[in-house]
Amino acid sequence: MKPKHLKNRWLIAASAVGIHISIGSVYAYSVMTNPVKDIFGTDESNIKWAFKIAILLLGLSAAFLGKWVEKVGPKISGLTAGACYGVGIVGSGLAVQLESLPLFIICYGFIGGIGLGIGYITPVSTLVKWFPDRRGLATGMAIMGFGFSALIFGPLMAKLFETVGVANTFYVLGLLYMVLIFSSSLYIERPPEGYAPEGYQATENTKIKKDISNIDANSAIKTTRFYYMWIMMFINISCGIALISAASPMVQDQLGYTPMQAAGIVGLIGVFNGVGRLLWSGASDYLGRSNTYILFFAFQILAFYFLPKMSTELTFFIILFTVITMYGGGFATLPAFLGDLFGTKQLGAIHGMVLSCWGLAGVFGPTVFDMVKKQTGSLNTALEIFSLFFVIALIVSILLKRFIVNHHAKEAELAMA
Repeated sequence: MKPKHLKNRWLIAASAVGIHISIGSVYAYSVMTNPVKDIFGTDESNIKWAFKIAILLLGLSAAFLGKWVEKVGPKISGLTAGACYGVGIVGSGLAVQLESLPLFIICYGFIGGIGLGIGYITPVSTLVKWFPDRRGLATGMAIMGFGFSALIFGPLMAKLFETVGVANTFYVLGLLYMVLIFSSSLYIERPPEGYAPEGYQATENTKIKKDISNIDANSAIKTTRFYYMWIMMFINISCGIALISAASPMVQDQLGYTPMQAAGIVGLIGVFNGVGRLLWSGASDYLGRSNTYILFFAFQILAFYFLPKMSTELTFFIILFTVITMYGGGFATLPAFLGDLFGTKQLGAIHGMVLSCWGLAGVFGPTVFDMVKKQTGSLNTALEIFSLFFVIALIVSILLKRFIVNHHAKEAELAMA
């Protein structure tokens, strides 16, 4: 019989989604680029620095505050994330009102970015503990909300900009994010010690045998496979996030869409980002994690090369949205893949350390995109360079697969000896 005080793990999952839907609004940043640019009277590339710094701080805070999150628990870390992210957004509104670009970068980039990092890892590590029997599903649910957020907040931002003004939009959104994150954080908590769903024991034993190792974070960073994963994620994030950050202006410039129409496309990017997180994390259970990443990179080599050469909108959007599903799928499949490679002993800490690449990629990808486009005036050249990056990622993913195959072959030999 379950203890009366035991919380419903599906409501825990819903709370995790609530946190991620709020902080995932960062993916709708391209919607605010033009309105904010007009307020400050500066170039689009300067406005993007707030976004790039926010992603940088996301990765760094996830990497360095992972142990603190585990120590204080998801409730306190969730409330802290809500306070940082909410204050960052409200402060951004004040910066717009004062027409201070440095204050905007500090509030949105630094303060909001810390909230992003803490909020991102808080529900992921907790859900893995509540769903030991459904590792892939749990990570997919936790990260799905982050991807779907742009669907909600992209059009909402565009509408608010038109109706209440730029500064007031940030005030409204900041308070809304705090309410959502605070209410979700007050429910979420770790399962009791020794918690296991009914009928889990046999499944657990099976999964432990399939994991390559069960080591701590300090041991993980001494392995080659850790750096294989880091490089793969760095390239996937750099290229994907550059595309997302430029989506709204790119669609307006290349296809002649209006700001509201472009905001709708950003919303659809959120849909495919979220769908990809569930689709690919689930598919990886059947395809294999390494095969899934090999597929990601092989497709995107061709996609980034041919995307700016597409002559029809339909073909353009099919390729764009497929790339977005793989971008989101890379995040959702990552924790399960890390579990396969390193076990669950310190999965949350290892996950946070790999996410340090996210912070660097968030600066690297959009910066390379902006520099190449500014110097050449060509979207074509910028995306061709990203296509070459994916060649590197494909090579690394094949090396990782070869390691996994060799490891299991050696274990099979030992078992037969």
